[in-house]
Amino acid sequence: MVVDQTAFLADEAATGSTWSASHCALVDRWLTGLFDEAIGMDASGVALVAVGGYGRSELCPGSDINVMVVHGGRTDIGAVADRVWYPVWDKGLRLGHTVCTVREALDVATDTLDVATALLSTRHVAGDPELTERLAESALGQWQKQSKRFLAELGTRVDLRHQTAGEVAFRLEPDLKEGRGGLRDVHALEWAEAAQRIMLEHDRASLATAYAVLLDVRVELQRVGGRAGNVLALQDQESIARALGLASDEDLMRAVASAARTIAWTSDDTWRRIRSALRGPVGRANGRARDLEDGLQLRDGEIHLGVAVSQADTTLALRAAAAAAGQQSAIDRDSLERLAAGTDSMPEPWPAEARRLFLELLLRGPCAVPVVEALDQRGVWARILPEWSAVRARPQRNPYHRYTVDRHLLETVAAAARLAARVDRPDLLVLAALLHDLGKGFDGDQGAAGVDLATRIATRIGLPPDDTATVAWLVERHQLLPEVAGLRDLDDSTTIDRVASVVGTPGRLALLAALTEADALATGPAAWGPGRSRLVGRLVERVALVLAGRTAASTVDSNFPTPAQLERLAAPGRSIDATDDVLTIVTDDRLGVFSRVAGVLALHGLDVVAASAYSSDDGRALSEFRVADPVRGEIPWTRVLADVERGLDGHLAIPARLAERAHTSARVKRTVAPRTAVKVTFDDDASADATVLDVQAPDAMGLLYRITRVFGDLDIDIRSARVQTMGNSVVDSFYVRDRRGKPISDPTLRAEIERALVHSLSN
Repeated sequence: MVVDQTAFLADEAATGSTWSASHCALVDRWLTGLFDEAIGMDASGVALVAVGGYGRSELCPGSDINVMVVHGGRTDIGAVADRVWYPVWDKGLRLGHTVCTVREALDVATDTLDVATALLSTRHVAGDPELTERLAESALGQWQKQSKRFLAELGTRVDLRHQTAGEVAFRLEPDLKEGRGGLRDVHALEWAEAAQRIMLEHDRASLATAYAVLLDVRVELQRVGGRAGNVLALQDQESIARALGLASDEDLMRAVASAARTIAWTSDDTWRRIRSALRGPVGRANGRARDLEDGLQLRDGEIHLGVAVSQADTTLALRAAAAAAGQQSAIDRDSLERLAAGTDSMPEPWPAEARRLFLELLLRGPCAVPVVEALDQRGVWARILPEWSAVRARPQRNPYHRYTVDRHLLETVAAAARLAARVDRPDLLVLAALLHDLGKGFDGDQGAAGVDLATRIATRIGLPPDDTATVAWLVERHQLLPEVAGLRDLDDSTTIDRVASVVGTPGRLALLAALTEADALATGPAAWGPGRSRLVGRLVERVALVLAGRTAASTVDSNFPTPAQLERLAAPGRSIDATDDVLTIVTDDRLGVFSRVAGVLALHGLDVVAASAYSSDDGRALSEFRVADPVRGEIPWTRVLADVERGLDGHLAIPARLAERAHTSARVKRTVAPRTAVKVTFDDDASADATVLDVQAPDAMGLLYRITRVFGDLDIDIRSARVQTMGNSVVDSFYVRDRRGKPISDPTLRAEIERALVHSLSN
């Protein structure tokens, strides 16, 4: 028999783990035939044994075929083994192979963790079954005798692997095998279980379900991608979802995230109990039990429910959770299972004690996150907060967000709790943090859904009307400060007045500022860098002054243009200077200056963070660009300035060069979600002397150049610009005026601007 793997790979009748099992059976038959031919009539004392993934009957398309020829001392065993190996190599398949006696295999396993664990999945393929059985039984017995040493080493390996491969649940391109919550975590738990029976029955069932999800995806990943990798790349996700019968790649990633969260939590919980057992009674901290209030007990670093505690107590789960977070501990598993079996939905409205405990739990910040995760895994959290199910494991498919929606909400709560001292009502801050993105789990207008949910939940838990209104307002306006700071001119008094009128009171401003920072910190590094923090801080400071009685005009202190820049404007000629991350250009005022400079900056891989422009009455122009180099860090100003000179002189083919760079540059971003539609909006109220034009479009090289080139073609003057990148989408805001220096009010001209921008940015 000759295995036809190519045809088998192309067969779409079976998918996932079903395909894997069939593939394994196919290879078994092929190798059995090869072995029988190689061994001849006498197979006694020789066995062909599968180990590793092949031994588990989980042979993925790109998996190594790991086999051993085990013998009892046969002298011609090398020639026998070669007659099995060479046909496999001739087929181009990846083969892991060993020839040894049982004693030799056990000797290596004594000192080598990888070999010891591989032998735990020993499976007979061909030859003498008694030899395979003796190897399997001896390997298991040896593993159990050496379990204390091997489990300590295995636990360390698990931790190191998590640090290297990251989270399966939260990465855009997760490592399905090695990441935290991946397949290897389940293997490690199975090996630990073989040493000492420590897993709970529920865990075995939930792990099997979660493992099957990831194995299905891994099989299809290797079939679709045609390679042996385990990283679920973005470009493969849609086709894998389709192969598995899922409606979309988002459904696929939600299933992956949910499965990985179950595996990661079960792994953490089990390894905590394994390490406690390895330490023994003497090594455990807080070994003596300590009684807490209302029938709870702290024992061995965990919260235990007392024997006599009433399961009918509706606050029991919240009391245990608040105690665990307060003690920086976990709820012990038996107690958690009791809560899972006995917790009912909360009454409406909540008892005052339930509300107090709920808010106390949230205010514990980072200590609350693993406690809520435990309640969530066992279905208790959804009985406390039923709306949570809509966002559970819901992916946010862009690099701007590092967590699923539900975990992002918990991380925002943790960050908000750390900022609680800044506000008068920390309880409202952490509740708004928990609810601010809950609308993402519902269809339609997510903002409106979020406000409605916040109102209903705040009312249900028993907040008074004024507090409910404040929480709903925070949810509705949680993007106000970063959007204004990133897209509006903070030196324009109109901007400050508008924000002050929306916020209304200093108390709400403090809450909103803290929620903004917490939300950004929980989103990812790109959301709260020094630049964003500085802009939001300046906005909050100026709005606070207005709310304290100052006029908006008195709070702004525009430093553009500076006296030195005005002096340079009055002198003839061109001036191009760069200091730190700011490029300043003074030249004769003519159409296209702004767009040419933007094009040159794009050619050098520089991101424009903010830009301002000023035109004097005598035909001179000043442009200032604040830029960042996301790859190299240090800006190559010498080369940039030379190309700016050439660009302004018309001696640089900017469109052609940008097109070439777009095809070759490593900085071109892959689309991680459906392309953002180009959207153009006009804001007449954001400034007294200009129209603010917002352009939302897919992020692309030379985007600012293409936008500003349209403005040049239509004789539109740019006063200032703000740029904000959010995942795969960019929002650019421009303060623009017509050729007369007036805001753009002509509807015909507006329509032409929109038409030209959509055409330029969609092609």
